[in-house]
Amino acid sequence: MINGPTLILRALRYYGQKAVIGQGTNEQILNFFKASGHPEITEDEIPWCSAFINAIVIGCGGPATKALNARSWLKVGTVIEKPDFGDIVVFWRGTKEGWQGHVGLVVRLEGIRLWVLGGNQDNMVEIKEFNTENVLGYRRLEW
Repeated sequence: MINGPTLILRALRYYGQKAVIGQGTNEQILNFFKASGHPEITEDEIPWCSAFINAIVIGCGGPATKALNARSWLKVGTVIEKPDFGDIVVFWRGTKEGWQGHVGLVVRLEGIRLWVLGGNQDNMVEIKEFNTENVLGYRRLEW
């Protein structure tokens, strides 16, 4: 069975991949878009957190959204209240009711602090600390 830890291991292969600001493009980030079904994307400065998670999940044979908006991940998997290692987390950005968001994989939850492995975090694949107050939801993918 594929589960969260498997997703984390696959995602860690790309740790440190970084978008190129200005002239140039990181081809690996373009590959995340291609794996997500979006070969028309030809630059890495377009928000790519959902493309990264799609590429990871698809690479593991899982149920991906193939959408480039982070909030699309609220429509897959099982809704959970308390996440475990490797579960999907979706955050709101801008306003809670708006369309903007961020998606990543839960590494650790400690009180209101959440460490997330994701793409397009400081323009790169990294583990970053977030506050849980902006969480829209958690999803568990198992197949």
